[in-house]
Amino acid sequence: MAEWSLAPLVIALQAMRGVALIVAVTLVAELGDLSRFASPAQLMAYVGLVPSERSSGPKTRRGGITKTGNGEVRKTLVEAAWTYRRPARISELKQRSVDAAPKAAREIAWKAQVRLCARYRRLAAGKPVQVVVTAIAREMLGFIWAIGREVHPIPA
Repeated sequence: MAEWSLAPLVIALQAMRGVALIVAVTLVAELGDLSRFASPAQLMAYVGLVPSERSSGPKTRRGGITKTGNGEVRKTLVEAAWTYRRPARISELKQRSVDAAPKAAREIAWKAQVRLCARYRRLAAGKPVQVVVTAIAREMLGFIWAIGREVHPIPA
């Protein structure tokens, strides 16, 4: 991995909670350079983590996620999102990965952890757990996009 042009992105993504080496490599291998997506919404649509819509005239009806995008990334993100059930903190083991990441990625990852842990608790009060975890995975993808905008690949 050391010679891979996207290795800095893999290292930076590991600062996020629920993202270790295998998850980071899977995300980067499937998505490539995240700067190719103009917005987080575009990345979420690519992965299939946007609500479906059945609209006619003035009525707008939204349904479950579309699942039309990259299934491997979607599955990996949902698995990683389960870690946000617990309060925000960084374990000693995870601290090594966080320290290896650039400062901008660490700041984004901590902001994501605080927001997503709180959001999980708020949503879990009234929704099914799988719906909550999928919502967390979608929002987590927005933070991953932000890290991808801060960390640039090694030029070939």
